[in-house]
Amino acid sequence: MINLNFNKGVGLTEIIIVVAISAAIFTAIFQFGTSIFSFNTTSSATLSAQSDGRRVLKTIVKELRSASPSSTGTYPVLVAATSSITFFSNIDADALKEQIRYFLQNKDLKRGVIKPSGSPLTYNPANEQISTLVHDIMSTSSPIFEYFDNNYAGTTTPLVQPVTITLIRLVRITIPIEKDVNKSPLPIIVQSQVMLRNLKDNL
Repeated sequence: MINLNFNKGVGLTEIIIVVAISAAIFTAIFQFGTSIFSFNTTSSATLSAQSDGRRVLKTIVKELRSASPSSTGTYPVLVAATSSITFFSNIDADALKEQIRYFLQNKDLKRGVIKPSGSPLTYNPANEQISTLVHDIMSTSSPIFEYFDNNYAGTTTPLVQPVTITLIRLVRITIPIEKDVNKSPLPIIVQSQVMLRNLKDNL
């Protein structure tokens, strides 16, 4: 009678193969989980950047649209540079016009507000209240603020710096936000433009 008993023990080779397969599966699962986490983090950062940019644009447009002479009689726009703009607008519905300054400092877009005080009224720089609106502004040579006269027709070239302030009728604002220069997606760029309704051509 033939003996059909085989050695049922597990050899070293089989153990090595099982360990290798298990390690490969674990690595694949780990990389997949890491990719999902990275994607979710990036998506969240992108949505946050878009939200921040749109919120800030809405505020800038609203305040610029109602720019008007200061409470001391100064022209509505005080400074018109590529990375900053200073103007006067009544932002709290009282009898006084605030001096509002939007400016880029390092990689932050900030807003400074000065309420006039004293008798006679003055805009004291020491009273400026500064807040940070957007972080991670992309380093670029492109301007944040561009200015156009009453000949603006959609594709018109911006006024050349230094701008003649009394010619300004429209301001284009472009905010490029880049949360991480080493990661996708591409920078978030939000843009809007606003007519300064209180500026007349006979000024």
